[in-house]
Order: sequence, then structure tokens, then C-alpha cells
Amino acid sequence: MRKSVVAIVGRPNVGKSTIFNRLVGERISIVEDIPGVTRDRIYAQGEWLNTTFNIIDTGGIEIGDEPLLVQMREQAQVAIDEADVIIFMVNGRDGITGADDEVAKILYKSNKPVVLAVNKVDNPEMRENIYEFYSLGFGEPFPISGTHGLGLGDMLDAVVSHFPEKSFEEEDDLTIRFSLIGRPNVGKSSLVNALLGQERVIVSDIAGTTRDAIDTPFKKEDRDFVIIDTAGMRKKGKIYETTEKYSILRALKAIERSDVVLALIDAEEGIIEQDKKIAGYAHEAGKAVIIVVNKWDTVETDEKTMKEFEQKVRAHFQYLDYAPIVFLSAKTKKRIHTLLPQVLKASENHAKRVQTNVLNEVIMDALAMNPAPTVKGQRLKVFYAAQVSVKPPSFVVFVNEPELVHFSYERFLENRIREAFGFEGTPIKIFARKRN
Repeated sequence: MRKSVVAIVGRPNVGKSTIFNRLVGERISIVEDIPGVTRDRIYAQGEWLNTTFNIIDTGGIEIGDEPLLVQMREQAQVAIDEADVIIFMVNGRDGITGADDEVAKILYKSNKPVVLAVNKVDNPEMRENIYEFYSLGFGEPFPISGTHGLGLGDMLDAVVSHFPEKSFEEEDDLTIRFSLIGRPNVGKSSLVNALLGQERVIVSDIAGTTRDAIDTPFKKEDRDFVIIDTAGMRKKGKIYETTEKYSILRALKAIERSDVVLALIDAEEGIIEQDKKIAGYAHEAGKAVIIVVNKWDTVETDEKTMKEFEQKVRAHFQYLDYAPIVFLSAKTKKRIHTLLPQVLKASENHAKRVQTNVLNEVIMDALAMNPAPTVKGQRLKVFYAAQVSVKPPSFVVFVNEPELVHFSYERFLENRIREAFGFEGTPIKIFARKRN
């Protein structure tokens, strides 16, 4: 089930970034920044009324030397393409300007909910001046103040009220949904075409929940799969070619809807920092992950090449030590047959449950092998453990004092669980709780 997307749009200098940063800084609606966000903080994950959503700040689009109206249209168009709800922000001190009218005209055509926020209304006397904004045609204007943090709750109440009703995927629970992520030109489209062309059992193309992603179901050995293709992330038009930061949001949407995520690396170009950031999104989301080294046909290989490249991958992606590595060529279809079995295995492990009694036998054996440490004269006592959820598999370990559970010991317990039960391809989470 994907998160709704909220975009803040408006002409320059109305306070879009100020409101965004205040929401983040004051933690009124924003819980945390999504890992890997660029320094201009284009988007973050928010929460209001127990509902989480992604929020975009379009204030980072630079005006440059181009005409103002062209830049405004580009900003508004980004919001139209990405958002479920749009916050249209204007400046209460300036009144309605011609530039506001231009943005409004574009938003009229979007057929998407628009919440009108009148910023810089810093005192009660100024509230009387907001009524002219009714003429923009978006209903009640909400007076807010980025400087003082006033009115944000009422504005967010209105935003959340427009979110689509929660809906779950129609596919059966046995359907394995996997997406492909990676920087441009690593071969995402080619890999999708290689998988579907080889199997030749496409049922139909179904439009995904995002405008740029296509869900393609197919069967392989009586198993149902759905590929969520994010390869078409960069649309035509200058704004999409120059603003790569918005492609990250599209990838996040696909990750949310996936059971397994394929993180693609270009074997010819090698590993770069962007590869690690992109794969990190899937890890933070708790999804099963497979590292796919594509374009293996372009590499001169001997008996040591694959092993050496694998060591490089492990060194760069230490947080993904559970993820299998698949080497293939989408272009020549070399080793393409090795991919789907890994997807199936990772999906099964992502949803795996273990029996409580067997789990506790493993934990007690681990404690006997490596007794819990003593911290400041107090020894950690582990009483029992239980699996509390799947996707990803999550475990609660009941102890005498959670503060005594050091990261290194938690890692030790995770390794013992993995040795006993597998869980290749999926992250697992361990939480320490005090026994009542």
C-alpha cells in the first residue's frame, strides 16, 4: 500500500521552503527525513493524524535566466505529475499577484485536490485580509505563518482529508511483486524486456499506482510475478531531464509496493556513491533486496573476476550483507535464468515465520556460546524471544534492561538467527524489550 504524496507549490518567495523546513524542524507533521535526501531537502516522510505520506518541496527549483512564468509552469507540472494533494502557497502580505493567477490556471486543469495556504499571516489582524484569496477558486484559504508556526494543524487536517482511501493490492498474497531501481543507464529497461521476452507469458499490462510505473504480471513455473518497471523515470521535457531528484521519489513509490527490490549496478562503470544511496532506500524500507550486476558481458573475465567483483560489492554495501549478488547480462541474456529463483527465495524469506520454541532454542544456544556482556557492573539477561511480524521478519527479545543490549550483541544474535533459519535476501529487525 503506497503512501500519498503532497507537493508544496507556488511562485518564488512565498515561503514554501520555510514551511517545509518548519514542519521538519518542529516535527509537527514530519517524522523524519528519508535516508539519502539531497542537501536541498526536496522531500521527506511526514505523518499527521496517524497517516504517513511523502511531501515534496518544490522551492529548490532555481529560477536561473529563464522567464519566470516558464519556471512556474515547470514547478506546477512536477506537482501535478507526482502529487495526490497539492498545497498551493501564496503570500498574504502581497495579495493575489499575476504569478499566483498563472499557477492557479495550471492547477485548475490537474483535477487534483488543492489546499490553498496563505502564508505570512503573522497576527490576527492580518486574517481579515485573506478573504480576497477565495477568488482563486480553491475554496477556503488557510492562514498560516512560517515564521511563527501558526495554522499548520488546520492546513494539514485539510490535506489529509483529501487523501485517497486506503486500498490494498488486488493480487493474491502468493503473487511476488518486485521492482528494479538504479541510476540511469544501468539497464533497468533492458532487464525488464529480457525477463518478459524470455518467458513470453505476459498476461497484460496494468497501469501502476504511479503514473510512470507499469505493472506487468507474468507466470514462471506456475508462480505469479509482477514486475514494477521504474525504468521510464525520466520523462521528456527539460524539467525531467535536469531535475533527477524527482526520480528518487518515483523509485520510492515503487519500493513501497514491492516485496523484493532489485538494485542494479553497471558492471562496466563499476560502483559509485549513487548506487549505494539508491540501494539504501530499499534497505531502510525493510524490503528484500537482490544486488544485480548487469552488463557482465562487457567485462573481460577469468576464474577470479566474479569473486573479486563480489568482494568489491560487499565492501561498498556492507549494510546489505544479507543480499545475494547476481551477475548477468540483460542484453545477451547471459545468466538471466539465475535471477528469478533468487527473487522467489528472497520473497519466501521475507515472509518467513519461525516457531517460537525453535527460536528460543537458537537464542539460548547463542547465549551459552557467547554469554551476554556486563555493562557497568550489570549483566544483560535474556529471558526469551518471539517473532512479531514478517516483511521484514521482526523479533522481540525480552531482557532485564534494554539499555544493556549493545549494537554488537544485537548483531551477534542476528547472525545466529540467520545461521539457523536462513533469511537470505531479507533484512531482519530485532527489538529489545523489558520483560514485565
